[in-house]
Formats: sequence, structure tokens, C-alpha cells
Amino acid sequence: MSRRSLISEALASTPAEPVVVPEDAPRAEQRTTFTSRRLDAFGESARMVKKPSIRLKPAECSVWAGNARDYALLNEERLRSLIDSIQAENGNRIPVVVRRTPKADLPYELLIGTRRHWAVNWLNANHYPEIELVAIIEDIDDEAAFRLADIENREREDISDLERGLNYKAAVDRYYDGVQSRMAERVKLSKSSLARYIGLTEIPHSVVSAFNSPMDLQVRHGDKLLPLVRNPATLARIEEAAAHIANEQSFRQSGDEEPIAGAEVVARLIQATTAPRRGRSQKTVIEANGAPIGQVDRDQGRGLTFTLTPTDLSADAIIEALRPLIENAKILRKVGR
Repeated sequence: MSRRSLISEALASTPAEPVVVPEDAPRAEQRTTFTSRRLDAFGESARMVKKPSIRLKPAECSVWAGNARDYALLNEERLRSLIDSIQAENGNRIPVVVRRTPKADLPYELLIGTRRHWAVNWLNANHYPEIELVAIIEDIDDEAAFRLADIENREREDISDLERGLNYKAAVDRYYDGVQSRMAERVKLSKSSLARYIGLTEIPHSVVSAFNSPMDLQVRHGDKLLPLVRNPATLARIEEAAAHIANEQSFRQSGDEEPIAGAEVVARLIQATTAPRRGRSQKTVIEANGAPIGQVDRDQGRGLTFTLTPTDLSADAIIEALRPLIENAKILRKVGR
């Protein structure tokens, strides 16, 4: 049996109704389920074939846009353990998957292994130019590449539910004529799970910005937020609350404080749709010499509330930073009369 046939079998020869584990179940429990067994089966197939690998430089590969992972979000901190592992072994132990691109500027296109590609590229640029990217070449079309990448990505903890949702939404339109049930059958995912992931893409960026990281926005949060963002009457309140939370997240980050957790963000957004309005509150970051030193909370009912972080600035410098905010509050009050 050919390598391509084995890949097709690993992707397609699965039960019609997989075991569905709740999205908020522990990761250890998720790994013992249907997805993990599929990934293990694919890995076993790859070992059986023992297709020769090649070595190339990351610069020889373009990165396929159809993968779920946002390459721009990868950084040294997120990939530190992988970088150390590749450095110690003088290469990536598990090959990436590429395909030839004879009509493109670069000879290969990376289908699977964006983290390994990024890590080797980082090592090449940071004193280890001799380390190469170990790869195998596959001749597959975009739809098969998408399914193959999805097998691997389901096992990764550092791909956000939102990234998966965006990837699934693009795939259902590109490969399955916009029919979610067709895609669910092809990728062996329940129709309800697929719909939940794609539903996350309906949450506006103005609301997503309230979360400290897109990783904090999970499918279970979407179940609670989607009915509210789909309603114009509650969407306005949620967006207003999200703007305040986003400012607070930025303020906490500047003061090296713990961010607001995803569950708390959701609770506050939901509360904003039910709490009575006593006058709109606006939060503004206070800056001095180009650096944040605190925030001001302006509420029509309570006035101004200043919160300052410890700083080496003089009292005069701090007062000068506050002065325009106070003057602006006076102007707004006059206009409101």
C-alpha cells in the first residue's frame, strides 16, 4: 500500500460517530479519546512506511496559509522547550511535511510543522546556522492537507479555539461548498462541535480584545456569549464592557499584575447585559513621559477615580500628567449641562 493510501486510510477509516468529550474536560482526558487514537494511528502508518526524509533550510519553505496556527503569534517564549530540544538533537526528531511548489518562488510549501519550522528558523538566526529542518515530501491537494493538519493540530494545546474556529470556517467555505455537515463527516468531527468552533468567529474583535489572550477565549465561553452578541440590544452593552475590560487588561500588564482570567471576563460581559446603567464609565490609561503610570475611571455618577502605580516620577510630574484629564472633565461637565 502506498504512502498516500496509508494517509487516506488514517484520515478516513474511523467510526462514523466518534466519542465526544466535553470541551472543558481535562486535557489528560481528551488525549485518551478518539482524536488521540487517530493521531497515534497516523503516526504508526508513518513509521510503517519509513519514507526517506530530506533536510532543508526554513528559508526554502513558504508556510501554507491553510493551517490553523497563526505563524505570526509564535515567539521564543512560547517555543522555548521545543527550541532547546531541537538544539540538543541537532534537528527536529519528528519530520515536518512539505510539498513541492515548482511554480512558486520557493521550492517547498510547509503543510505540517509550523512550530518546528519557526524553531529551526530561530536557531539559524541565533548562532546555529548549521541546523536544518528535517522534512518528508507529500504530493497532496489542499483538502487532504487540511485534514492531515487537523489531525495533528487537535493534539496541540497551544492552538486557541478561536484559531481552530477561523480555520474551520475558511475550510468549510473553501473545500466543502459551505456545507458544515459535509466537512464534519470528512474530518470525523461531530456536527455540533464543528458548529461551536465556527460560532466563535461571530464574536466581534471588539469583544475578543477583552481577553488577555485569544487562548483564553474557549468554545464553552462562546456558548454563553454568542446569544448575547447576536442580539443588537445586548451587543452594545457587551462591547462597552469589553472596552473597559481591555483597558484594565492593558493597565494590569503595564503594572506586571495578573491578567483577568477568561472565565471572569465572560462573567463580567454577561453581567453588563443585566446590570442597570447608572451612567457610563470610561477608563483611560494615564501616561507620563510616554509611559503608563495608572488609570482614571470617569463615571457620570461618581466623578473621577484615579489609580496610580508606583513610579520614580516626582509629584510635580504626576500632577502635570493628571492636569489635562481634570481639565477635560470640567469641559465635559459644562457641555453636558
